[in-house]
Amino acid sequence: MPDTLTIYCKNTGTYVPVEGGESLFSIYSRLRDQINPAGDPVLDPVCALVNNKNEGLSFNVFQPRQVEFLNRFTSSGSRTYIRSLCMVLYRAVSKLFPAARLCIEHSISRGYYCRLRNIPSLSKDELNEIKDEMRSLVERDLRFERKEKLTADVIKIFEAQGLKDKVTLLRTIRQLYTTYYTLDGICDSYYGVLAYSTGCLRAFDLRLYKEGFLLYGFDPDSQADKIPAFVNQEKMYRAFTDYLEFNHIIGIHSVGELNEAVLNRDTASLINVAEALHDKMISRISDEITRRYRQGGARIVLVAGPSSSGKTTTTKRLEIHLLANLMKPQTISLDDYFVDRTTTPRDENGDYDYESLYALDLKQFNKDLNLILQGAEVELPSYNFERGQRVYKGKKIKLEENGVLLIEGIHGLNPELTANIEEAMKYRVYVSALTTISIDDHNWIPTTDNRLIRRIIRDYKYRGASAEDTIRRWPSVRKGEEKWIFPYQENADATFNSSLLFELGVMKERGEEILSQVPQDVPEYAEAYRLRKFLSYFLPVNISSIPSTSLLREFLGGSSFRY
Repeated sequence: MPDTLTIYCKNTGTYVPVEGGESLFSIYSRLRDQINPAGDPVLDPVCALVNNKNEGLSFNVFQPRQVEFLNRFTSSGSRTYIRSLCMVLYRAVSKLFPAARLCIEHSISRGYYCRLRNIPSLSKDELNEIKDEMRSLVERDLRFERKEKLTADVIKIFEAQGLKDKVTLLRTIRQLYTTYYTLDGICDSYYGVLAYSTGCLRAFDLRLYKEGFLLYGFDPDSQADKIPAFVNQEKMYRAFTDYLEFNHIIGIHSVGELNEAVLNRDTASLINVAEALHDKMISRISDEITRRYRQGGARIVLVAGPSSSGKTTTTKRLEIHLLANLMKPQTISLDDYFVDRTTTPRDENGDYDYESLYALDLKQFNKDLNLILQGAEVELPSYNFERGQRVYKGKKIKLEENGVLLIEGIHGLNPELTANIEEAMKYRVYVSALTTISIDDHNWIPTTDNRLIRRIIRDYKYRGASAEDTIRRWPSVRKGEEKWIFPYQENADATFNSSLLFELGVMKERGEEILSQVPQDVPEYAEAYRLRKFLSYFLPVNISSIPSTSLLREFLGGSSFRY
């Protein structure tokens, strides 16, 4: 007879007796009426936090634990849902197109961009066949079976399925055991848990797009089985495509291939080429600004982007290229126009909403901006973040002949910021870290994770903030980006991809060290653990090989620029 023990269920706020070895799925089945009294299947959990570590519902409990069941509308639940949907897609493709190589490359247009390599472009009828096969797998409510074997044995399984990218990764990270999943006769691996079975994955869709198609899950804002609406992001797609072509030329598409370069000591040339590409892209933007300026426009350059995208270094490097074009750039930071902290807008939780456009003194900003454009000398404010007030220290600027004004801040692309300025006078640059290598063909690297790791390292080094502090704040930052930044990114005249192929290898050791300081008894531990797992796939790249002008130095330190 199994031993009886107790777990603490955060959803009910009670201790619950369970049998030793009982699965989370079984425990939830007994508690469903308390946790989900409406009985809405959409609100059933897809995973759980066990001692603040994400686990699948097949997890067996053998000791007292704290458990919190998570539905798909939580961040961990959403990731679990999409990962599970990706395996269903892989199973459908492998059955219908066995010669195809499924590549799930990145998120765009509120979906996930996929391609089938080794076969001609898909027709609408063929895509519908894949969709019908996925529906069949969902209707059959098949288990995602979690398994763990010696890595050498898992490599043989993946070799037999033609998953060369996974084989390369496993051979470079050299772990003794590897976890993988089986579904309807195929095997796959993911860097997080999957759902208990396919039956919960009823909300999905496929849509032909460019050379491939988009995979859609549920709309996280709907609280229902609704599919997100398509959002055209042509400029973002081109930014991704340009970098994917670069990846193809240098032969690095995945983390496994990057790790091979590290093992073969080929990272110096990779770093030099990637940094040269950054420089070339900024040079092109500078040349276009100069051309438009000489035609009577582009007096203001607005550099915008989400948190930790590298806006500041991009602006500083843009200054250098404009100077080389015989222009005279001057820079304003929107952060210096924050309203006093006591008048900062608050979000629905009562916290200061620094991501809001109205956290800026728009009236003073536009007054100064108009005076500068009229040729006046203007004293600029500086924001004292410790006191939460604007102060004036005698910093003055005046545009001279060939003078162009660079304005850096998250709201640069929002039309309301510069509503009174003629459109021809503005040139907009959107900066984002659009990561273009993947862990493997079925596991992409979310741009959000890249930026969060940058911010954790920067805030720890320069702002005295722990990883716990930064992770706690991050959902609010992301919510502000969704409202105030992303809706305007297609307004850009140029999109600069600030990611670097090698950067997560460079940030690996520092990031792991900082993340390891998050204690297990706080909710932020789950995210810290997930990010440490993510970084474990990368082999370290020596930070000393990164030039002082690199955008990464904005986060790591050692930059030749002053911030």
